[in-house]
Amino acid sequence: MKAKRKRIALKDMLKRELRDPEFSFYYQREKAISEIAQLVRDARLRAGLTQAQLAEKAQSSQVVIARLESGSDDRVPSLDLLERIASALKAKLLVRFEYKKVA
Repeated sequence: MKAKRKRIALKDMLKRELRDPEFSFYYQREKAISEIAQLVRDARLRAGLTQAQLAEKAQSSQVVIARLESGSDDRVPSLDLLERIASALKAKLLVRFEYKKVA
């Protein structure tokens, strides 16, 4: 029961914090970096490639791929790098906008 209350309290706290534009910007940025990391890792594993093999095909380095997949790098990957990775994986890179629902 305590865990459930803590989750609810955390959700409420996050909801309050997200009202702050600066906090919201950095939260969304970190969320995007994390999602990109997971997508790249999943796609690489699906293709049966090692980080080194993907790096070679994407004209990058294993260190860059590892840093990207870890999601711990503060830098947002460039579209150029993501395009090269997509091409190396014989995939199509899609970028989209999602709009908030207006009540």
